[in-house]
Amino acid sequence: MTKYKVTGMSCAACQARVERAVADVPGVDSVAVSLLTNSMGVEGDADPAAVVAAVAAAGYGASLADAKDAKTDKGADSNELDSLSGKAETRRLLARFLASLCFLLALMYVSMGHMMWGWPLPPFLRGNHVGVGLFELLLTVAIMVINQKFFVSGFKSLAHRAPNMDTLVALGASAAFIYSTAALFAMTSSPTPDAYMNELYFESAGTILTLITLGKTLEARSKGKTTDALRGLYSLAPKTANVIRDGKEVTIPASEVRVGDIFVVRPGEAIPTDGVVTDGSTAVDESSLTGESVPVDKAAGDSVYTGTHSRSGFITCRATRVGEDTTLSQIIKMVSDAAATKAPIAKLADRVAAVFVPVVMAIALVTAAVWLAVTPGGGFERVGTALSRGIAVLVISCPCALGLATPVA
Repeated sequence: MTKYKVTGMSCAACQARVERAVADVPGVDSVAVSLLTNSMGVEGDADPAAVVAAVAAAGYGASLADAKDAKTDKGADSNELDSLSGKAETRRLLARFLASLCFLLALMYVSMGHMMWGWPLPPFLRGNHVGVGLFELLLTVAIMVINQKFFVSGFKSLAHRAPNMDTLVALGASAAFIYSTAALFAMTSSPTPDAYMNELYFESAGTILTLITLGKTLEARSKGKTTDALRGLYSLAPKTANVIRDGKEVTIPASEVRVGDIFVVRPGEAIPTDGVVTDGSTAVDESSLTGESVPVDKAAGDSVYTGTHSRSGFITCRATRVGEDTTLSQIIKMVSDAAATKAPIAKLADRVAAVFVPVVMAIALVTAAVWLAVTPGGGFERVGTALSRGIAVLVISCPCALGLATPVA
């Protein structure tokens, strides 16, 4: 199986889109994309360049997940561990949410607080309905700029005729914003501008983006927790090894140890690669690999493994397996491959997701059309009633967690 890193996915619809694109590449026997780990496993003899090009044509990014880049043989650095655990993404989303929330609270105070509960407004906005509308517009624009990723991803996917969950969010927020802006312009030329105050839905657009961002933040946090197994495995591999070269002990990166090299391990140190004890004896803590909490006695002729720890004695060992061939690297590979493959229930979820977004968009259009036809009256009130129902369908039908729920379970 050839593994790739995939970027730009936000939901199960994106996942299904990438799988369909890669499945059409000549030489691909099977493909499985994991939204949980942002990875893709491809079986077959397809040209990697063709696979990457197919993903790019679908509107996403891809690159080969070279095992050496993963640094399994010398320990992952802090940036990589953050990436595996989702901490970096969680921090970015949390910052977006908090910034959006600040603007949303001000927006809700001016729109809902003033309109519904009569909360006091600043002097320059009292009785100034157009000013209130402009203030709401500016706050909403700020929230939309902070969460522009929804619009970039949503409309980009729509342009590729593969709408995703971000498309639903972008359409719902855009519809509310455009309608409210039109009502604001109508307000400027009306002798009774206060009549249009109920037609401003700026707070709806801001709330949609802020709450979905909160959901994304919680998803990223959950996603990070479920990948902690891989993160823990990566952290087991030591970064350096003490080897005997020309009769002297030198410290080198663990990735530079070769089969046949003689390395030494002192009490308390981690064993840098798989090997056989040639001299000395010790008790080795192998709980990280076997789960056995009692240290195992090792003497000349016994095998030792990467990531385990010498507890009591000084030993000299000969390297027998290095890099990707070590027991720890093989375990990491199996766990990673397991995360990249799918259970039958996950495949069913993917089939649902592939048609889910277009169906929801169609239902929203039908909903808005029906309400437009049956609502009495005319003008902004009638259009606003129909539009709010259509937006409701779009927003409540955004189960972005669909792509994560089954693999996490």
